[in-house]
Amino acid sequence: MAGSSRTGRNLPVAVAVGLGLALVIIFSLYFVKELFLAVIIAAVGLGVTELVRSFAEREINVPLVPVLAGMAGMLTGAYWGGTSWLVGVFAMTVLVLLTWRMFQGTEGYVRDAAATVLVVVYPSLLAGFVTLLLAHPQEGADQVVVFIATTVASDIGGYFAGISLGKHKMAPVISPKKTWEGFAGSALACMAVGGWLVAWLLGADVWKGVLIGAVVVVFATLGDLVESVIKRDLGVKDMSSVLPGHGGMMDRLDSLVAAVIPVWILLALLV
Repeated sequence: MAGSSRTGRNLPVAVAVGLGLALVIIFSLYFVKELFLAVIIAAVGLGVTELVRSFAEREINVPLVPVLAGMAGMLTGAYWGGTSWLVGVFAMTVLVLLTWRMFQGTEGYVRDAAATVLVVVYPSLLAGFVTLLLAHPQEGADQVVVFIATTVASDIGGYFAGISLGKHKMAPVISPKKTWEGFAGSALACMAVGGWLVAWLLGADVWKGVLIGAVVVVFATLGDLVESVIKRDLGVKDMSSVLPGHGGMMDRLDSLVAAVIPVWILLALLV
């Protein structure tokens, strides 16, 4: 295919879609923060829908509408009510969903309940920490930009280092295309972008941003591997094709939801 890299990704299309997403994020963040909250809910909702449909293909039943309602409640609760609301709505969502499944019979209860709780945690609960960053009264938008840009740098740096230099497989059984050379590229990109943006947007020392970038690359890589395991277990290559050149929404959210909690902690402690 013209324009496709040797990894199978149509690079021009992927770049165009990535730039479009970046424009939506920047516009909503800096003009109406509540609009960005809606963008988060929509993106995570798509990711949740992809997971639920993939589970259904393996006869694992997760109730989509109640899960989406709980996800929206967690994200909005975190934005307007803080951490206590995020945790409280999460706990209530899990209890309601476990009860919901109970009235549908006992066969397969543990399997379905476990998958349901997995979806409520990953990505729903984890995404709530993005809205906690967003809720900061003065620097919310800047903190979100630091988080997203640093995490995306992991994917970009790893992609180009991997296709150029990648030889030593990191986890061949889980993700055959992921290499240690790619991980090194991810690390350099994360630390460079983290150091730059933390100094520029938040006015903190460069080394703090470099440290955040070093932590991000570890968790972003783990998030990518976790989703790879899920896809392999479900027998799918991509969660969907909703994002041309990228795959499904969960294929973009996997590293973000894994990295957001350490970024949230480090920004609170260091910046």
